[in-house]
Amino acid sequence: MNSLMRKLTANADPAPSTPSPSEFDPSESVRKGKSFDLGHGSEVFHVPRFFPAEQSWAWFDYLNKHVPWSRPTLRIFGRNLVQPRDSCYVAAEGLPAISYNGHSPRAYSWDDFPPLKDILDAVHKALPGSRFNSLVLNRYDGNNDYVSWHSDDEVLYGPTPEIASVTFGCEREFLLKKKPSKMSPASGDEPKSKRLRKSHDPDQHSFVLKHGSLLVMKGYTQRDWLHSVPKRAKPMSIRINLTFRCVLR
Repeated sequence: MNSLMRKLTANADPAPSTPSPSEFDPSESVRKGKSFDLGHGSEVFHVPRFFPAEQSWAWFDYLNKHVPWSRPTLRIFGRNLVQPRDSCYVAAEGLPAISYNGHSPRAYSWDDFPPLKDILDAVHKALPGSRFNSLVLNRYDGNNDYVSWHSDDEVLYGPTPEIASVTFGCEREFLLKKKPSKMSPASGDEPKSKRLRKSHDPDQHSFVLKHGSLLVMKGYTQRDWLHSVPKRAKPMSIRINLTFRCVLR
């Protein structure tokens, strides 16, 4: 943890609020973003510096200390495995329960953690027309914590879910790769490991998600693409990631 982070952590208000409009205007900040057309109705929108740094550190400190993080045991391919990151789930009242890999997380209320409502409000202002009603929080406690390749294509999110991802703390690499198509021709006899090393591969993308950044996946991204946050060899500090979603009632 660097000296700036320690200073801000020590002085952080226990329940920070969103900066005033004169300090931070979500609709203005989002103009610094860039859209990436992945083709066939899939799109990613990335704002490397969406939230102001000091407010982001205050939120980081609050979430790190006050969210009831857990690391559940999951059932994957017939084996019980501990999830390689901490998580928590927040949802509006009356939404259907979610479940993954044999785990059904408790749904906390938005009122349990007031700063989350400030962050949600800023995201809604930046993305007119979006209406997120649930949130999955993940905490990566170092370089060995990760999330493997997957897509958030559950029926409860609908066919074209919009998912907004906010990062606080240590920056991490976010990877996207195209799902294999059963209709596409084989890639010849070239080894897969060699194909993956090719640069400018249109079926693979990488984003560095920095402190205070916003990344939005839209359209058919969950249907056609996989994403992950891989392990890294060098030591890393804590990263907290918020993924805002809309569960269909």
